[in-house]
Amino acid sequence: MLKKALFPGKYLQGVNALHELPALVKLFGTHGLILASPTAHGRLLPESGIDLAAHNLSALRFNGECCEAELTCLDKVIREQHVNVLVGMGGGKAIDTAKIAADRAGIPVIIVPTTASTDAPCSGCAVLYSEQGVFESVYYQKTNPAAVLVDSAIIAQAPVRFLVSGMGDALATWFEARSCSATRSENACGGLSTLTGLNLARLCYDTLLQYGLLAMIAAQQQIITPALEHIIEANTLLSGIGFESGGLASAHSIHNGLTALEETHAFYHGEKVAFGLLAGLHLIDAAPNEIDEVYAFCETVGLPTTLADIGLANCERTRLMKVAEKACDPVECIHHEAGLITPDKVLHAVLAADAIGASRKNGGSMRSQSTACV
Repeated sequence: MLKKALFPGKYLQGVNALHELPALVKLFGTHGLILASPTAHGRLLPESGIDLAAHNLSALRFNGECCEAELTCLDKVIREQHVNVLVGMGGGKAIDTAKIAADRAGIPVIIVPTTASTDAPCSGCAVLYSEQGVFESVYYQKTNPAAVLVDSAIIAQAPVRFLVSGMGDALATWFEARSCSATRSENACGGLSTLTGLNLARLCYDTLLQYGLLAMIAAQQQIITPALEHIIEANTLLSGIGFESGGLASAHSIHNGLTALEETHAFYHGEKVAFGLLAGLHLIDAAPNEIDEVYAFCETVGLPTTLADIGLANCERTRLMKVAEKACDPVECIHHEAGLITPDKVLHAVLAADAIGASRKNGGSMRSQSTACV
């Protein structure tokens, strides 16, 4: 395999960056359609002061799930309105829907995230779910977004949980890229890991450890600080390039497995990825001090460290085996880890992650593990 790396065409980040949207659309086409999340459609776009009609822009409200039914409806609008630039504005699922629809229509897509909750904005892939929210497949586009526009003022207004979830997603980037590099496994571009992807993944991790808590505090107060700007960039750009050009491994596969249990559907992608990372570290026999560092970071910013934290308190092993089996599907990137990965190993890694997380919540004592599955 060749080494491969992918990047968005442009990346813009800063306060009031949204004002650049009309000019960006004009770079790529003449008739833009904004697929906007409910918050973006109902509040952010009206408050922006952008005269959509004057710039030959229209807006369509996103219905909430990146699924084939939603894509079919969007494709019809694109064809009927002769749209030649699509803008995805909102959270991860709105963004993914716009990316897939634009790819199928053969038109450029501009991404405007309203949260820093995932690394989806910069990537050339998206996740398809069923209408019930169960993971189905990863959809790879022919190219990455033409532009990514991140307005820091909008990100600062979002609930802090979104930013923390983004840190959970970004937290796995380094460890998964490292595994792919070590085993010479395929990255998300269909090639071998690049030095660029690997080193940006490491920079992503270092940035989280250095600025994560400061950024969370700033976000809680809805104030924009250098730390918040750094974490927005880490969650969005560094993690986006890092995972795509570095590769994915156990953390995201375990996340995909967790979606098989309905109780987890109320939790965000990055929250489940963070727990998937903890389980993945046990799966690959990571160094104890490294495991401790990741647990400590999760505890500091409020990411899940137990099954109870993602809605699975007292979950039976038979149900957790469904998670492990889905995570070990032959097409899953968990097989980028070294050695033979089996559902039994994944189940035990999940239980270990939960038990240690519960122990730490109880001051390090293993005497109380009420959240552990039986």
